[in-house]
Amino acid sequence: MSLSSNISEKAALIWAIADKLTGVYKPHEYGEVILPLTVIRQFDCILAKTKEDVVKKYQEIKNLPMADILLRSTSGYEFYNTSKYTFETLINEPDKIEENFIEYLNGFSTNVRDIIEKFKFENHISTMADKGILYIVIKEFTSSKANLHPDVISNLEMGYIFEEIIRRFSEAHNEDAGQHYTPREVIRLMVNILFNDDNDILSGNNIAKTIYDPACGTGGMLSVAEEYLRELNKSTEILSFGQELNDQTFAICKADMLIKGNNAEFIKDGNTLSDDMFEGQTFDYIISNPPFGREWKNEKTKVDAEAKKGFAGRFGAGLPATSDGQMLFLMTAISKMKEPKDGGSRIAIIHNGSPLFTGDAGSGSSNIRKYIIENDLLEAIIALPNDIFYNTGIATYIWVLSNKKKGTKREGKVQLINANELFEKRRKALGNKRNDIPDSAIDEITKIYGDFKENEISKIFDNEDFGYTKVTVERPLYNENGELVLKKRKKTA
Repeated sequence: MSLSSNISEKAALIWAIADKLTGVYKPHEYGEVILPLTVIRQFDCILAKTKEDVVKKYQEIKNLPMADILLRSTSGYEFYNTSKYTFETLINEPDKIEENFIEYLNGFSTNVRDIIEKFKFENHISTMADKGILYIVIKEFTSSKANLHPDVISNLEMGYIFEEIIRRFSEAHNEDAGQHYTPREVIRLMVNILFNDDNDILSGNNIAKTIYDPACGTGGMLSVAEEYLRELNKSTEILSFGQELNDQTFAICKADMLIKGNNAEFIKDGNTLSDDMFEGQTFDYIISNPPFGREWKNEKTKVDAEAKKGFAGRFGAGLPATSDGQMLFLMTAISKMKEPKDGGSRIAIIHNGSPLFTGDAGSGSSNIRKYIIENDLLEAIIALPNDIFYNTGIATYIWVLSNKKKGTKREGKVQLINANELFEKRRKALGNKRNDIPDSAIDEITKIYGDFKENEISKIFDNEDFGYTKVTVERPLYNENGELVLKKRKKTA
């Protein structure tokens, strides 16, 4: 899916504002200023309509214990700002811009101040003021084109903008933009598959479901799932839960949830592998694109401790090599599945080839795969086209897992779908992204998955077809003195 003209215009505008930082900041540092300012401006636009009412109400009730609840009610949102300033009025006093801007930020409700704090933005205010660019940058955000109200640009479009900005800033520093950014067409395909045969969510009335992402980034996967479900059935509600390690992307995700009226407390910051913030909780759907090839040596002590709990923890099936933590996220996802008696769960998770092939028989990785197959959790693996991600051109796969196979046509079976050729070339590459998956291909892959039939790109196997054992074959040999010796030769069968 290409960026719409609305998104392109806003992203270009924000990128142009970043040019005002030239000389004071290096290009790879622009994001540390522009991202928090964009979030703050978005809050500013949303609160403009009720701002005067909130300021007036604050003067009346500021010393009451119920002040926070009353101010939220007055603003019409789960957040507010009690300062007399807005972006537009801040620029009326250029000489007091730093002082007034800090007062403005302190006027936000606690939940917004927590988000701003995660950006570590305070020092940048002083730097910009000292260098004479704070006023210039804030003024740029007051143009009519910088109106970021949801009536002008939707929350979903805003998510695109944030991720497009992050991608550009990451490219400027040769950083791994892909750890934050999953192409929307890939997410759409994953969501299609997650909801494929759920009659409750597709046609039920007033149904509430939960979805979880253990590496949620800016919340793109959760946002697309919500948006798509709203298209399918307006009466169904989906509650989004996520955990994110990076402070900057966590702040953007939490701001997005606040603005959409979701419970922002369901978005947690921290390291999922070493500090599971949703311990003991289960969800209807799990969707994720965990980082590829990232070592987990720093988390090893806590991961090992949890692994010793066996299946009372998340890692009872085994541990992969410390050079790549993808399968730890996979096991975290599996641990969050509801019991079949409670409706069960489905998982869609992206991996590169490593979880498929690494690890000999008896290794941690092999034991994890063995556990998944023996417990009949794997529904399908979909091979995606190459060059569809921004940070890598390597082969990637969607693993689809479910504990709802019993009694269905999928019981005891695994479907392999080779969608490697279902793409269209981009006119202009974005990083390593040279290809897109068009809507027609998304529909085709979804149908092939749903039909569960063999064709030229879909093959169906029995679970037993994936089993193998490593055996040691010993044969008698004689040394140069004619004495019998045993030479061991390892052979895989």
